[in-house]
Amino acid sequence: MLLIENIRAFCTNDKMVLTEHLLSRMRQRHIRLEDIKKAITNGEIIEQYPTDYPFPSCLISAENLHIVCSIGEEYLYIIIAYRPSIKLWKANGKERKEK
Repeated sequence: MLLIENIRAFCTNDKMVLTEHLLSRMRQRHIRLEDIKKAITNGEIIEQYPTDYPFPSCLISAENLHIVCSIGEEYLYIIIAYRPSIKLWKANGKERKEK
């Protein structure tokens, strides 16, 4: 299980891995690296994905931004960043709506 304190400890430029896919999505969604760092600093883990491959991951929610990330090989991997849809998430952004 990932802990927010551990994720925050890796939230530095030399310990974060950002893929080309993530950077492309960030540009499309007008999300800056500073937004991601702020979300990790101020947010909370709302879901854990222990069976994700190659490393367990989690979903962090903070101020209308969701970050999926994992820790592995001494790096913080930012998998995706997005603004939660009001169709799928309750107003607080921390609870999924019933299907």
